[in-house]
This record gives sequence, structure tokens and C-alpha cells, in this order.
Amino acid sequence: MVRTIFVADNEENTRMVIKKYLAREGFCVETYSSAEELVARLQTAFPDMFILDIILCGTAGPEFYHDIRKRSGLPVIIIFSGDEEADNDLKADLNECEYLTKPFSPRELVAKVRSILRHSSFPANQEEILERGNLRVDPNNRHTTVDTTEVMLTPQEYELLLLLARQPQRTFTRQEILDRIWGYDYVGEIRAVDNLVKRLRKKLRESGSAKNVKTVWGWGYRFDE
Repeated sequence: MVRTIFVADNEENTRMVIKKYLAREGFCVETYSSAEELVARLQTAFPDMFILDIILCGTAGPEFYHDIRKRSGLPVIIIFSGDEEADNDLKADLNECEYLTKPFSPRELVAKVRSILRHSSFPANQEEILERGNLRVDPNNRHTTVDTTEVMLTPQEYELLLLLARQPQRTFTRQEILDRIWGYDYVGEIRAVDNLVKRLRKKLRESGSAKNVKTVWGWGYRFDE
């Protein structure tokens, strides 16, 4: 399963470095330049982990951190500025949080992320089973059924279905789907997304699924609401 990480930092270079190295390791990374952007995104979805620049949140940094932990219980890595005196004051309010201090090694970041997720209380084999109409998708065993009949999907078809069915209210652009399913280093044509959607639609329709993939013209695709 691809784990999703939300990164919030006010320095573009830091965001891009984090995204580059974590994407290379197979993570799906979304970046935000402000606390307001991140809060808006949390209205529709939560990740598997947060990486937050504590300064981004201003004087409300500790409160924002505790609120994220309270609302989701998900792991958080805090990025500190490197100002020892200021950082120590903040650490006192954060209850032994996991953290990195700028400048940090990308390898150190990747190692910490992997270690935390490996010991997280949200293991990949304990995901919620998705039920959309008469369609049932079980991420724990990659099993898809319509009513009681199994739908035979290729790995890419399954990953696309899982991506869309998890957030039926969200429209994904073709580029987002390409990045999530094929990876950020894919160099082929974006038309591959359209072909994959076409194949998945056909299988869902032939299986009698009450739900299917909808085209949002000029934007991308989403799962039926």
C-alpha cells in the first residue's frame, strides 16, 4: 500500500527536497506552504503521517500540533528552525515529539519516516473495508467484489479503484493519478490514465457495480458519490 504524507513548510526548497526523497522511496507526498492550506485539505482527507514546520504555525504551533494529534492520532514529525533557544522552548510544549532540526539530512528524514510508520498503530493490514453501493473493496487482502462475485482486476486497475473509492467526493487530475499509480519518475504519455480508467470502467460495468468512475470534464476523474 502507498502511504500518504502531508508536508507543511514555508520554505519551498525544503518542501521540494522532502517530496523528492520521500517520493523516491515510494511515498505519496502532498506539500503545503501554510497552515491554512493544510487545514483546508484536512476537510476532505487525512494522510498516514504529517511533517510540520512548527514555525509555519506561528505562536499557535504547539496548539496546532496537539490538535492534529487529538483529531487523528496519526504520527507527526516536527521540523525545528535550528534556533536552539527558541526550539528548546517549543519542545517543552510538545511532549517528546518526533522531530528534525534544520538543516537535516534527507537520508535521516527517510529513515525516521520509515521507522515511525513501521511502528505506527495504523498498519497497512488493518485498513477499513470500503463499501460503495454493492461494490466492496478490501485493502487488507486486495479483494474486490460486487455483491458476492469477485472482480478480477490488474494491480494498476485495483490501485486506481482504491485511490478513487477512498475519496469519492474528490476529483483527481490525470497528473495526480499518473503520479500515484505509475510513480513520479514515469516518463510515458498521460493518455495511459484514460486507458486505465476505460478498462476499470468496463470491468465494473460488466460486473454489475452500482458505482463507477465519473469523468469531470476539463479536470479529471472521481468515483461516483
